[in-house]
Amino acid sequence: MIPAGVQMFVALDPVDMRFGFERLSGLVRERLGYEPRSGALFVFVGKRRVTAKILFHDGTGLCVLHKKIDLGTFSLPMAAEGASHIEVDEVVLDALLDGVELSGAAPPTKKKPPPRVH
Repeated sequence: MIPAGVQMFVALDPVDMRFGFERLSGLVRERLGYEPRSGALFVFVGKRRVTAKILFHDGTGLCVLHKKIDLGTFSLPMAAEGASHIEVDEVVLDALLDGVELSGAAPPTKKKPPPRVH
């Protein structure tokens, strides 16, 4: 389904999964430094890592693929400290979207326990 030679980028910071075409396009420009209509795939993962969106331009318009994984979480690849995104290949993208634990993956962010009510 993915044409050969397409660049694929995974954003490393969690994104609000309510974001649509325009806000995701803005994130691609502002945080990742790319043009959303470049033909590359841009992957965004939600805070809990159970939902992901892929933004891409198919030549006629912007498309968004939204996936919610049934079991497990999406595992993000490790990147240099301070990096906003990482370029991946088709094998890594397939594994990420299948929920496969990527070796050297970034640990999920831990939630703070809710405050105790006395």
